[in-house]
Amino acid sequence: MADDQSRGTAGFLFEMGMLKRAKRSGWWIVGVKDPETIAEHSFRTAIIGSVLAMMEGADPAKVALMCVFHDTQETRVSDIPRIGRRYLQAATNEAVTADQVSAAHPAVTAGVQRIVKEYETGDSPEVIVAHDADKLECLIQAVEYREQGHQNVQNWIDTSLASLKTASAKELAEAALNMPSLEWQQTYLR
Repeated sequence: MADDQSRGTAGFLFEMGMLKRAKRSGWWIVGVKDPETIAEHSFRTAIIGSVLAMMEGADPAKVALMCVFHDTQETRVSDIPRIGRRYLQAATNEAVTADQVSAAHPAVTAGVQRIVKEYETGDSPEVIVAHDADKLECLIQAVEYREQGHQNVQNWIDTSLASLKTASAKELAEAALNMPSLEWQQTYLR
């Protein structure tokens, strides 16, 4: 029979599975009826973060790890759109994370809390790149939704673009804004 730490760690893993089912609710405001899940957002954010880190000379593995964990708290507090945050007092992401991993193996507890705290409060190149990855993913998603006929996404594009800090993120945003999302297919269609 599994010990309490193993059960606590397995419970955390089951909880993280909720991210595969929970939708990014901010998109409902602009009329996207079936937006991507939090896990889908986090996956592409981790890929974007790795790429940006490579371009910026930061640690791609560390950035990817931050990006994977950056929205894990939403299993407990949901994906609160920016407009909702005006009216709600939510616990910090660090406090939510502490509760989420409180019964896990001590190394898991310490490791997850450390990476979330760094993402939330740090100022290293990796933190800056991880935050840019989150914003760039939102911008790219907005471009895709716009191509699908959702015309009310410009504010998402504008606010994401304005918050980018690194030259690489700004460069990739500019490229994404000036090409069709399926242009990548041309590499095998040639």
